[in-house]
Amino acid sequence: MTQSNTLARQELKQRACAAIERRKAELIGVSREILSNPEPGFREVKTAALVGQKFQEMGIAHRNGLALTGLKGTVPGGSGAGPRLAIIGELDSLVVNEHPYADPETNAAHACGHHCQIGMMLGALAGLMEPEVLEQLSGEIIPFAVPAEEFIEVGHRLDLRTQGKIEFMGGKQELIRLGEFDDVDMAMMCHTASDMGDRKFAIGGTSNGHVVKYVRFIGRGSHAGSAPHMGVNALNAASFALQAINSNREIFKDEDTVRIHGIMTHGGEAVNAVPSDVRLEWRVRSGSPKAVVTNSAIVDRCFKAGALAVGASVDITNIPGYLPMRHDTGLLDLFEQNSGSLIGPSSVLVMPIRRNRGGSTDMGDLSQLLPACHPYTSGAEGPGHSKDYVVTDYESAVINPAKIMAMVAIDLLSDGAAKAKEVIANHRPAMKKQAYLKFQRERATTVEFDGAA
Repeated sequence: MTQSNTLARQELKQRACAAIERRKAELIGVSREILSNPEPGFREVKTAALVGQKFQEMGIAHRNGLALTGLKGTVPGGSGAGPRLAIIGELDSLVVNEHPYADPETNAAHACGHHCQIGMMLGALAGLMEPEVLEQLSGEIIPFAVPAEEFIEVGHRLDLRTQGKIEFMGGKQELIRLGEFDDVDMAMMCHTASDMGDRKFAIGGTSNGHVVKYVRFIGRGSHAGSAPHMGVNALNAASFALQAINSNREIFKDEDTVRIHGIMTHGGEAVNAVPSDVRLEWRVRSGSPKAVVTNSAIVDRCFKAGALAVGASVDITNIPGYLPMRHDTGLLDLFEQNSGSLIGPSSVLVMPIRRNRGGSTDMGDLSQLLPACHPYTSGAEGPGHSKDYVVTDYESAVINPAKIMAMVAIDLLSDGAAKAKEVIANHRPAMKKQAYLKFQRERATTVEFDGAA
């Protein structure tokens, strides 16, 4: 790369950042509007409509209704054909009824910062679509608003699957299946975080893979006072199963970052009746696909043990969850350089590639197939997924990552997209799409066990 090309790139970055700065109030306003109208996954109707409106205002050709609520745009560069770069924002919220911005009817709340992702995605586009910038870029920019990253409301999503509306229950999983990433060569997004100390941006690390379990214990109802001996207590079966899971924790390997957790969604009908129908949503997380499979089988064994102990039956619906995050090293380098340039190297945390944050994201699934990067930006306070998780600094949570992603995109797609072509040439995917679909479908199993047989 010649010095003149480098200077030209720096000028393009300055123009892009200036355009983002001019629209700062609008971008933060969009994020705040989404914050005030939270919607869980595959239900993001209002959020999708807002994104579609913004795409239309910006002159971005797009399709909607992808995986029910997703939107995918196309912004051609002005310097000819080249790689296609997806800039991703997630549409969905969590359900946290005590959150200060929770919807009073649905309890939906943005307790993870996805509302900021839409603002930063639109901001990066605003910078890259400056005429003097866009005309120097090759290939295409693909703004992609995706649904259902938070793997919640499993019963509802099972109903959607039964109705044939989806197969996979995570947004990017379903979009991969539908072929909506077939024409994408690389992808990036940023996520807010609250645990960064004095740092403002973090890159690197990995995440857990996981499998989701929808578990139903079936017993026999009876009067809990006068005839408990005639019943089969499904709640006791579930309680015993959870004790069995806890009894196995010492065998889980530290290097696998195992997390096993869940909730009871139904615990019986009345206090004076022996519970005959108890339901759980459970999750098994581990640091590798192999460990997920191994630990999932252990947990299934524990659920069977609970049923066996009291003579109940149990149905376990195993649902393919997410795969660990694989950051492309070429993209990581560009994010480190550009974030350091914008906010100072001392404000950037570079995590070891094997550092596992413990959570899971369907960006991990996408990263198994193509070059991807998923950094974190500051701006939030409080533990993630809690009532206390609130974005307090929108400059850090929306504007900075918008500028950084625009700068990275310029590095990738300017100069005939030479850097993007280099990243693609050096990348080795962990699996091809068909292998990914086969692996995930093999995780989709139903286990039926009768403890009284």
